[in-house]
Amino acid sequence: MNVLVTGSDGYIGSVLCPYLVQRGLDVVGLDTGFYRTGLLYDPAADPVATITRDIRGLVPRDLEGFDAVVHMAELSNDPLGQFAPTITYEINHEGSVRLATAAKAAGVGRFVYTSSCSVYGRSDNELVDEGSSLDPQTAYADCKRLVERDVSALAADGFSPTFLRNATAYGASPRMRFDIVVNNLCGLAWTTREIRMESDGTPWRPLVHVLDICQAIAHVLDAPRSVVHDQIVNVGDRDANYQIRDIAEIVGRVFPDCDVTVGGRSPDERSYRVSFAKIHELLPAFACDWTVERGARELREIFAAVRLDEDGFRSRNFTRLKQIEHLRRAGRLDESFNWTPAGLIEDRVAEHG
Repeated sequence: MNVLVTGSDGYIGSVLCPYLVQRGLDVVGLDTGFYRTGLLYDPAADPVATITRDIRGLVPRDLEGFDAVVHMAELSNDPLGQFAPTITYEINHEGSVRLATAAKAAGVGRFVYTSSCSVYGRSDNELVDEGSSLDPQTAYADCKRLVERDVSALAADGFSPTFLRNATAYGASPRMRFDIVVNNLCGLAWTTREIRMESDGTPWRPLVHVLDICQAIAHVLDAPRSVVHDQIVNVGDRDANYQIRDIAEIVGRVFPDCDVTVGGRSPDERSYRVSFAKIHELLPAFACDWTVERGARELREIFAAVRLDEDGFRSRNFTRLKQIEHLRRAGRLDESFNWTPAGLIEDRVAEHG
């Protein structure tokens, strides 16, 4: 199977591409290169061939010859969406639907879209599932909802989309992110000896390791079309719902002798618990291999190996909003988040070393 992975230089993409190659798939990456300079550690696998393009400019002929597209190339995450909501809708919603439309026209049979459990937003229900009402709280989450709706409308005999609502990711990646909760708390614990919660610790979040997301994507690509056609599937483990204070407690066991700081009531009202029953019914071979504690221990080993310090932890390389702000201030991205001529030259230098 020939697979195009968009967002191949991202946090998940840089792990997913070699994972799929190891499973025998022919993989090509596609990425704008916004985060190409930020490496926490050298990946063990050889890089896949990567096309440097913006998804907004792709046309059907760019996608000819691929059997599947795994689409992750969007602006992430909520703070970045708040920083540039108009561009977030332009890229994440309109750009993603345009990509899916082009893929369908090019004869691409499978389209795997990495959505998010953040579409649930707030819920007082015991567990939300794929049929629950949605309450997205941010531009990022709302775009996920809109893409699910609009790409589902494209489903046909020759075009089979699947929508994976990932729980909040964590775990090691060469293109590391420290702006997601487990990674952030582990980074704080290692570099500052403090586990600092911005909220009072009561909100609920579902969690999933980046490698378990990769596993779910691989199982969807392997599954018979009839099993996954136009399906929405939550990705995570049955026991993967945590309150933020539970996560802090787990991190405290892995990084002992840290001070724990609790914030006040957060303006972020997201809190939801998610059922992951459907993925185990549709894809019985899928089972999460990782727990939060194992993931935290993995991060501790990597932090020690790379000698991560506080400056590195807080650098723009590992926080999406900081990097985009830097590229804008430096004149490398224009107001629409397109590369300027100067930015393109510098990106080519970074790409080729």
